[in-house]
Amino acid sequence: MYFSARNIHKSWESKTIQFGLECERGTMTCLLGPSGSGKSTVLNIIAGLEQNDKDFPLELFLDGQFIQNLPPAQRGVGMVFQSGALFNHLNVVDNVAYGLVSAGVKKKEARKLASEYFVHFGLHGFEKRMPQSLSGGEKQRVALARTLIIKPKLVLLDEPFSALDTDLRRRLAVQLKEWQKELGFTAIMVTHDEDEAQTVADKIVRMHNEV
Repeated sequence: MYFSARNIHKSWESKTIQFGLECERGTMTCLLGPSGSGKSTVLNIIAGLEQNDKDFPLELFLDGQFIQNLPPAQRGVGMVFQSGALFNHLNVVDNVAYGLVSAGVKKKEARKLASEYFVHFGLHGFEKRMPQSLSGGEKQRVALARTLIIKPKLVLLDEPFSALDTDLRRRLAVQLKEWQKELGFTAIMVTHDEDEAQTVADKIVRMHNEV
């Protein structure tokens, strides 16, 4: 198994999440459920952005390694948020190159690699544009390119298209599946949209609101 999560457990006063899943290499798994069912919490625990309940021994296994005790930056996990979370002070090429520069690639080379990578996402000619000038769909394509260019072992997508209008969301869902097949990345995507899940997923895991 390429990725597995066991014993994810998070409790609040009014509810508890208990969760586990397995993902094969190169597949897209969708966590489908209503708001409040714990989908984003699961992603945050996998990414190391949120703590599992201490009394439950979390196991996160990714590409031959247990990663639950590693800091987020060392887990080999990339994340795309609903907002895109672009750096507004950087233009598009520097946003996409950011992870490469952080990994030690010289800025000039990182920009060159980012520009070449744009072809996958229909972003050619966007290099000097600022995030404030982009549409919602364009921002999410830049965010996805920024995450994928560093080739994470696992990509987490937290409702990346939910802020967009219905037609654009559907088009980007189809494109996302094409990108996933072309680039071969392994991903877990959160959504509350049944049609979106059916479009992109190799496997759907349904989550429910339970006390």
